Amino acid sequence: MEIKKIQDGSKLEISIEGRLDTITAPTLEATIKESITGVEKLIFDFAKLEYLSSAGLRVLLATQKVMNKQGEMVIRNVNETIAEIFDITGFCDILTIE
Repeated sequence: MEIKKIQDGSKLEISIEGRLDTITAPTLEATIKESITGVEKLIFDFAKLEYLSSAGLRVLLATQKVMNKQGEMVIRNVNETIAEIFDITGFCDILTIE
C-alpha cells in the first residue's frame, strides 16, 4: 500500500494505492493519527484502492468518529468493488462518499 498526503491549511487529502487490509491498516492508522490534528476537512481518494478488509473499515470508522468532532470526512473515487463493500457493511450510511 502507498499513502500520499497533501495538506492545505486545515484540509488534508490522503490518497491510498493498493490494498487496505490487516497488514496495511496499522500504517494508515498511524499516518492519520500523526496528521489529523487541526484538520477540519479530511478527504480520502480511493481511485487506486484495490481491496478493503474489515481492518481497513475499522480505521475508517475510527477516523470518522474523530472527524465528526472536528470537521468533515469525505471519500472520493470509490470503485465498484469498494462501493459494494460499503453497501454490504452499511458503511455507505455512515460515511460521506462522493
